[in-house]
Amino acid sequence: MALNLVKLCVGCTAIEDLAAWIDFRLDERRRAGLSPEQFHTTRMVPKRVEELLAGGSLYWVIKGNIQCRQILTDIRTFTDDEGISRCHLVLDPRIIATEWQPRRAFQGWRYLTSEDAPADEGQGKGRAKLPPELRNELASLGLL
Repeated sequence: MALNLVKLCVGCTAIEDLAAWIDFRLDERRRAGLSPEQFHTTRMVPKRVEELLAGGSLYWVIKGNIQCRQILTDIRTFTDDEGISRCHLVLDPRIIATEWQPRRAFQGWRYLTSEDAPADEGQGKGRAKLPPELRNELASLGLL
């Protein structure tokens, strides 16, 4: 059974914001002559790396709900220019919409078991088909 991570997606108000940010960063890396891989940098290094890389994902909390996930492909530790140990969570750039699951704000990341993770949203149906503004408005009214 794979283990997952859950993290707040700070600065995003919808899945589309995250997708635009990923596209921008990948294009930026291509223009700089670097490999076009997507990663998220964090200070803490997960201790359960093997379980996470056995099919785990990073679930993103957007506007108080887990809304999507990205598959974890690697976890790389490094030391930054200031001598601080950090970690790159290397992700498949494809975003997979999930059923929404409410989450309170927290710092850093948390482990998420497969049993507790929300299911992927069905193909071509559900709230992912709604425009982002409508999704957020319905969610704020407690209707999603």
